[in-house]
Amino acid sequence: MAQPLQTFSITAPGFYGLNTQDSSLDLASGFALVANNCVIDQYGRIGARKGWVPQHVYNAALDGFAVRTLGEHVGDDGSTYVMCAGNHKVFRLVSGTLTEITYGGGGVAPVITADNWSICSQGGAAFAFQIGHDPLVFDSGLSTTQYRRVSELPGYSGTVQRANFCMSAFGRVWNVDTATDKSIIQWSDLNAPNKWNSGSAGTLDTTTVWPNGNDTVVGMAAHNNYLFIFGRNNILIYNNANILITGVSTLAAMTLEDTITGIGCIARDSIQYTGSDVLFLSNTGLRSVMRTIQEKSAPFRDLSKNVRTDLMSAVAGEDLATIKSVYNPFESFYLLTLPILKTVYCFDMRSPLQDGAAKVTTWDGMEPSSFCMLRDNSMLVGKVAYVGKYTGYLDNDSSYRMQYFTNHTDLGAPSVSSILKKLSVVVIGGSDQFVTIKWGYDFTGNYYSQNVQIPAQGVAYYGVSEYNIAEYSPGTSLQTLVAYPTGSGKVIQTGYESDIAGSALSIQKIEILAKNGKII
Repeated sequence: MAQPLQTFSITAPGFYGLNTQDSSLDLASGFALVANNCVIDQYGRIGARKGWVPQHVYNAALDGFAVRTLGEHVGDDGSTYVMCAGNHKVFRLVSGTLTEITYGGGGVAPVITADNWSICSQGGAAFAFQIGHDPLVFDSGLSTTQYRRVSELPGYSGTVQRANFCMSAFGRVWNVDTATDKSIIQWSDLNAPNKWNSGSAGTLDTTTVWPNGNDTVVGMAAHNNYLFIFGRNNILIYNNANILITGVSTLAAMTLEDTITGIGCIARDSIQYTGSDVLFLSNTGLRSVMRTIQEKSAPFRDLSKNVRTDLMSAVAGEDLATIKSVYNPFESFYLLTLPILKTVYCFDMRSPLQDGAAKVTTWDGMEPSSFCMLRDNSMLVGKVAYVGKYTGYLDNDSSYRMQYFTNHTDLGAPSVSSILKKLSVVVIGGSDQFVTIKWGYDFTGNYYSQNVQIPAQGVAYYGVSEYNIAEYSPGTSLQTLVAYPTGSGKVIQTGYESDIAGSALSIQKIEILAKNGKII
């Protein structure tokens, strides 16, 4: 007697993101084993990431060189500049024009041998620090085409460190990590980044504070009037760093609130503010500092729990100095780029999973060398020879491949083989392109496939809602694509791939029709 068909539905494909850490057979259907060039959107759909568009015409001074530093600067008059570094030169991007900034300090130009600057803004000027280099300053009030050394600012006093990290917080510029000292934190006088030995300027020697012997400072963050000092293996949390005692160093007011042992930050540019939290890359994955006000404690959340082994194996092959990150509040994701592997890890920050992990996808093809989030909510990416903007659905006029593969499943019958009869996938968006539907059996890695075409159609109009319920409008570009599989097996996996070439594409629902075969 013929076996009846059974229907298995995945109503939120890939909504939980990647999970390469646990057994694929034990995963919920919302997890993915492959989610490449994908994001999780606000409606819980897995869809294609956006691409990038150059923001300026070709500049010969960057030919063949990556933009490895990006930072936004807002002058006292409200004018904005994007500061860039590549080919051992400094540039500014204004209104679609990329122009090299030259030295104008009046002395011998500093020798620049790398492009891994740390940038911050304070008092209408942009500051750039890099290990082994004289700290630089771009003050549009003094010149819009030239930079100078910090030591060449009018009224300069003291000695600023040639540090690797800088930040602006509590009305002053902070720096740490020189070629000869990884422990001394230095800060300027209040609203006077030209004064380093007077007023409330000062230093903190962390060698006397680390909980388990000596450590080295990688970076810092300021959050909720707390100063987080990230060592490689520990974290110090200071309170009252915002308090100014007139004529006395800020150190007199700061108090050590807490210490975190065994967890630190390994990559300077992985530290990002999210508005309510601070994220950083540790030697055990991407971590989150969540200070619980009521308990006055600092527990940690492992955002990369579901991809930890793969992520840290990839990080082990990287130059930590070139790992860059960005938090995009408009898209609600944190990006971590690994330039040697040419992969970006995308952590969705809208809502964590039940275990506290973030929903994770990966990107390839884009290969950003730096990031910058602008005040207008646009995101810039550093590229070879260009600064690009994250927008549209082409990588500088080139397509890229979106890939989503489900986890392995026995369709609820572990002792019976399954004969696939029909695969249908509901997609939103896309136009005049093929979706390759794949299926495979029993972990072989050999997939059958069938190409199904999305017809030419207009742009989807989706997302208008009432009472927080997403709705479709008439004529929305919603398509049901169908493939008729062959073969059978005990364990099933399906995959969906498409070249993104100008149109958004998301997967809304998957249905699998199968009947039982022989008992195994």
